[in-house]
Amino acid sequence: MTLKKLLLTFSVIFLYFLGTNISNADLINPKSSIKPREVVEIQLTGLMKNNEKFEDSGIEQTWNFAHPENKKNTGPLPNFKRMIKGRSYQMLINHVSHSITEVGSSDKWAQFEVIILDQEKIYHKFNWQVEKYTVDGPLKDCWLTTMVSSPIPLGSSI
Repeated sequence: MTLKKLLLTFSVIFLYFLGTNISNADLINPKSSIKPREVVEIQLTGLMKNNEKFEDSGIEQTWNFAHPENKKNTGPLPNFKRMIKGRSYQMLINHVSHSITEVGSSDKWAQFEVIILDQEKIYHKFNWQVEKYTVDGPLKDCWLTTMVSSPIPLGSSI
């Protein structure tokens, strides 16, 4: 391989990864200052605008706030994307609107009732729970999603 081809190949690879990192930098990362309801709002807004920043940015935004134990259960990000795009949760992708109502909380957990209106104009209800992460490390004291129930269809808006 000539030096020119090698440099060109390196440049293409470098630009690809640079573009990927710039896109991922647009996502919000967990911080201890983000309150429980804000975590759910960040995730739902991301899913509502799933491809706005880059392809599947909303799913990746949701993944950023998933509790490490949830990540163990769902597997790596590609598995999580398949799960969200699957039959059980696909109505969250590019949904029209959502509401969030707190149903209970303590200093370690908060649970919310989430109602979304999907693109087919059907309402779905979810129970969404976040917990404060207590293990030392960069996520310590951050609120992270530990559970999202299966959707309960509530019927059409029409």
